[in-house]
Amino acid sequence: MSARELIDVVLDEGSFESWDRAIEQPDPGKAEPGAVGLGEPEAEAGRPEAVSYGEQLAAAARRAGTDEAVVTGRGLMRGRAVAVVVSEFGFLGGSIGRAAAARIAEAVVRATGEGLPVLASTASGGTRMQEGAPAFVEMVRISRALMAHKAAGLPYLVHLRHPTTGGVFASWGSLGHITVAEPGALVGFLGPKVYEALYGEAFPAGVQTAENLAAHGVIDGVVESAELPVLLDRALGVLVDPPTEPVLTRRTGEAGPADGWDSVLRTRRPDRIGVRDLLRHGATSTVRLTEPDASILVALTRLDGRPCVLVGQDRSQNKAMGPTALRQARRGMRLAEDLGLPLVTVIDTPGAELSREAEEGGVAAEIAQCIATLATLKVPTISVLLGQGTGGGALALLPATTVIAAEHAWLAPLPPEGASAIMYGDTTHAPAMASTQRITAADLKEIGTVHHVIPEPDDDTPESLAKAIAAECAAHLSGDRREQLADLG
Repeated sequence: MSARELIDVVLDEGSFESWDRAIEQPDPGKAEPGAVGLGEPEAEAGRPEAVSYGEQLAAAARRAGTDEAVVTGRGLMRGRAVAVVVSEFGFLGGSIGRAAAARIAEAVVRATGEGLPVLASTASGGTRMQEGAPAFVEMVRISRALMAHKAAGLPYLVHLRHPTTGGVFASWGSLGHITVAEPGALVGFLGPKVYEALYGEAFPAGVQTAENLAAHGVIDGVVESAELPVLLDRALGVLVDPPTEPVLTRRTGEAGPADGWDSVLRTRRPDRIGVRDLLRHGATSTVRLTEPDASILVALTRLDGRPCVLVGQDRSQNKAMGPTALRQARRGMRLAEDLGLPLVTVIDTPGAELSREAEEGGVAAEIAQCIATLATLKVPTISVLLGQGTGGGALALLPATTVIAAEHAWLAPLPPEGASAIMYGDTTHAPAMASTQRITAADLKEIGTVHHVIPEPDDDTPESLAKAIAAECAAHLSGDRREQLADLG
């Protein structure tokens, strides 16, 4: 797609308003140094041998129908005001020179001043080789403007088109709160033709593809351009739209005392509620982000109408948490802070991974960083103790402003079998350890670790409990953080 075609797909019909000022281009007849080439090699086709830079620009404008390699402006996305920055690959392969960089930076600054989210779509070989280092360093200017935009708590969403390489991918193409790419897109730092020219061999196939980068957690997903409006509508529904009135009913009543070993067995049952049930029955407008380690789920969502970032341990994977999963969790925490959204963490894990790979990957340090990050966030935070709460993997998501627990959820430094092995040299004392270590939700509330316990009647279902938890979370997301801290003394 051209820049204009993509804008027509994403924005409401007739709503686009250009912000682009006329650019004073070099004299087409003036010979200038570095006049050969159309940007980085991925962008070059029919390379001229002796054409001035001004002539190249004039030809590019005629071919692309734009005066530069980027189009900026504002419009409506399903009725929401947004700013857009869109590459035009037909103009010198979307390469970024000083004029294009200035246009991008100015658009971001204006969007920040007007309080608008920025939607960016890249298709570029990178820095414009005709302008060399002066153009190259302009990526710093663009990045600085975007960081100021994000510091203002405003969303920055990125769509990578084919191809996106070089300085564009290494700056404004990689700074999004959410980043997706079109299917099959070439996305990478060093263009494969440059690599082959420098090293005399082809770059390994399949590495610089949208699908491979999504699988490795570099980007958040692969999305057809025609499907972008659906994704953007969901994301902006969480990031921009105000909270709606809750519709779910909070569960009242007091939870009775629970037997520790009984709770352990209940939370290990295959039909036990999990984070997916919470999203399915208690959430709307959910946008799940990259999951290179499926034991952790990160999503933008609304719990009973309240927008938040959710970081949840997924029991369906039956997998301990390794360093990658913990880094994913921390990314969700930082995302909530960047966007000024409340954070909800869901604890349901058999524990942290115990392996050579986990140790060498710094699992202990990642647990510590999660604890420290969560404990010091400035946005409202809620931890939901949903099921198993084993070891450092559970503690990593625990220290929130408000801690909610399902009646049969539990928290322990080790599974009861592990505690039994340490104390007695066998696992047969696990039921006794589950009682003596005070691991139940009721015990945790008594010592002040848990603030609210949600009863689980015998006829409860995952759907019913999911709605009760969502309602409880929404109730505690309605006030501001200062009020919550005051309530906790």
